[in-house]
Amino acid sequence: MVEAQIILSHSRDSGIVAIASGEQYPWAHTALAESGFRRDDDGVYHLPADGNGTTPVDLVKCARRHRTSVHTSSRRFIGDAARDLARQLPGQWHTSVEIYSHPAWQENLVPWIWDSGELGRAFQSERIPYAATLTDTVHGTTLLFVEHPGRQLGYLVGAFAPEGLEDGYGDPHAPRSIVLPPFAGRAAQAAAGRYLPSYEQAVHARRTAAIAAVLGGIRSDHETWQAMVASGRYSDVTPLSAAALGAATEEFLDRSWRRFLTVVDHAPTLIGRCRPASSPWPSDAAALSRLANAATDAGALLDEVVHGGPVPSQERNARAWPAIETWLTDGESFLCQTQVSAPHRRPALPISPPLRPLAAVARPAHRRH
Repeated sequence: MVEAQIILSHSRDSGIVAIASGEQYPWAHTALAESGFRRDDDGVYHLPADGNGTTPVDLVKCARRHRTSVHTSSRRFIGDAARDLARQLPGQWHTSVEIYSHPAWQENLVPWIWDSGELGRAFQSERIPYAATLTDTVHGTTLLFVEHPGRQLGYLVGAFAPEGLEDGYGDPHAPRSIVLPPFAGRAAQAAAGRYLPSYEQAVHARRTAAIAAVLGGIRSDHETWQAMVASGRYSDVTPLSAAALGAATEEFLDRSWRRFLTVVDHAPTLIGRCRPASSPWPSDAAALSRLANAATDAGALLDEVVHGGPVPSQERNARAWPAIETWLTDGESFLCQTQVSAPHRRPALPISPPLRPLAAVARPAHRRH
């Protein structure tokens, strides 16, 4: 692996831009600074357009003194490609450039990538010194956009796990990243028509699975607690005193509340998609209404606990248990409804054909940092 490298590319708005890479990337930073480059908030270096006289040849000479190699990318600046894609996606998207100068930074990112396809594998096996993120400012979806490793053209797009479900490494519900063509219009059509629907379906499945796991865990603990109360003994048949029973009850309720917060976070969105009248179980409407009210009550309690005055744990548990019990009672109806209410595919975007290059004008070579 190269110890220190500068990757140059061309930006439509900024001209020559540069990104430092390698285990000794500070050497590259020094060379860039001495050559007149200025670093922006994303960590990308720009050559000022004030005519300071610096040329790529000057940079190469300076970099050599700092034991840094200079590589010119054949692709355009990834920030430009990400912004062009974002402009043609439905909704409002914010883009930023991610720099992984040290290989360890890339490795640290791997557990946060929610992907079952090529993007996830590439981050584990290929050197990817930079990427771009596209964040839906309304829904919070964050896409990860990288140059397709080992290819001259094209990109890969995947995603990070949604908020509240960040522990998604190796998740069987993770969506599969897709290859995007180099043309923004066609890339947006592929992302909106194929990837985003699969991502939304994966989020739906993951939220449903998380709630099912929570309810299953609480139900199992509840059955254990009920058996302990009925027998007056611990599971190892040790006699249970009144004080110990009270402590065990509070421990059970505390643990149930913490687990139930997953339901509070994710159930409202899922319930909002359910249409029991058009499902095989129209009579579930009443149960879904009770579940929605219970989730709302628990959410109000959580808001009071976080933002209001102190709420003693016993009072919190006593107020939370009716909502939890409602979900234990009617949760199966919810799970059946969510299975038939997964998001559908979005309408395809119209294709924006790439512009034909003029016969007499050569296409400029885009450079990368």
